[in-house]
Amino acid sequence: MREMVFVGFLQAQNCTNLVSSWRHPESRMDSWSADYYQTIGRVLEEGKFQVAFFDDRLAMPDLFTNDHRHTVEHGIRCVKMDPITVLTVMAMATKRLGLGATRSTTYYEPFDTARVFATLDLMTEGRAAWNVVTSMNDREAQNMGRDDHMEHDSRYDRADEFVETVLGHWNSWQDDAIVQDRKTGVFAHPDKVRRLDHNGKYFKSRGPFTVPRSKQGHPVLIQAGQSGRGKAFCSRWGELVFSGSPATLEHGREIYKELRDGAAAFGRNPDHMKIAPSAYIITAASKMEAEDKMALVDTLATDEDALSLLSEAMNFDFGSKGIDEPFTDEELDNISGTQSMRDRVLRASGLRNPTPRDFVKFSHRARPNKPFVGGPKEVADGLEEWFTTGVCDGFVIAATHVPGAYMDVVQHVIPELQKRGLYPKDYKGTTLRENLGLPIPKANWS
Repeated sequence: MREMVFVGFLQAQNCTNLVSSWRHPESRMDSWSADYYQTIGRVLEEGKFQVAFFDDRLAMPDLFTNDHRHTVEHGIRCVKMDPITVLTVMAMATKRLGLGATRSTTYYEPFDTARVFATLDLMTEGRAAWNVVTSMNDREAQNMGRDDHMEHDSRYDRADEFVETVLGHWNSWQDDAIVQDRKTGVFAHPDKVRRLDHNGKYFKSRGPFTVPRSKQGHPVLIQAGQSGRGKAFCSRWGELVFSGSPATLEHGREIYKELRDGAAAFGRNPDHMKIAPSAYIITAASKMEAEDKMALVDTLATDEDALSLLSEAMNFDFGSKGIDEPFTDEELDNISGTQSMRDRVLRASGLRNPTPRDFVKFSHRARPNKPFVGGPKEVADGLEEWFTTGVCDGFVIAATHVPGAYMDVVQHVIPELQKRGLYPKDYKGTTLRENLGLPIPKANWS
């Protein structure tokens, strides 16, 4: 029977994806400690989450008013550590939980990225995943030695070649290349390790690659492209797809079908793609208790949080406009950051020229978007409807605070889903691909 995929949506920063989470009275205050992340890992593994994955940005969100002071003062993702290092610490406290981290195709090199994630895959015995992103704003460019962020579609053109190059390196070793025969003195068969010699528009990378393949072949590819060009990239490469939160169930079904049809158009088996929208789950033993928790969360966010995150995501200073001043057509057309966020606001609001206030309202930035709120039955009913009506294969679960929000899901919701036969009672294997139901890719040299 088909079962849900659960992904823990994490950040190596001073707050969860909900930037006001550090203000929550039950939130841990040591988000830069090893124990903080190891505790989260143990909670997720107890709940049989298939993956914990780390979102990331390469800059503070300080584009709003062109100043970092508000970011630091209000704790708006001002502490951002390297997610792969943090994820390695989490790996030491878990045995089956898949572990994914973000790395940008715009600001790194393919060989380095291939080696880092292939090494992580070996060290975790086949539990690694790479969240492929193209980054989003000028601040990231400036931190990485450039003046401006690349144009939207060009970033994806570069990303296509980047992934091709990484996969070329990951497929450089045959699975049976290493023999370690002391009698003959042969460590590995030289004819089973090849040099890549990639020479393309954006990258040159010679090889030979220096890391052999893991038990799952190579890391799982996570992708979250939501613009038109992003969906095409997602359909070509994504194995675990973070699809964002749909405006309606029908909209969710459209996205699900579009991504699967896109995968088929690239010659892929659509069943080898797991599609999971983001979801906040606020739950407790009863619906009333859960609603009280939601009421508390609602008091934590501020409009300044939202405007700061909107500026970061859309690569536009929302502080440069009056809160009720409509965006011009030209401004909207020239958004170089996350175009899908612009499109979601235009769609949800029905407005051609929304204001910053409209963006705060309809983007749900810095606030839980369409959360599942209730006791075990109410939340399970909602998740089941999405899962069984062609919207998704599972959920990327964001936390209102840590570790309590995940503990609530594990204690209240997962047992109810297991009772209904919708969620696994145990891990299916030792590797991430086994637990996601994805095939092991072959080292194809044809």
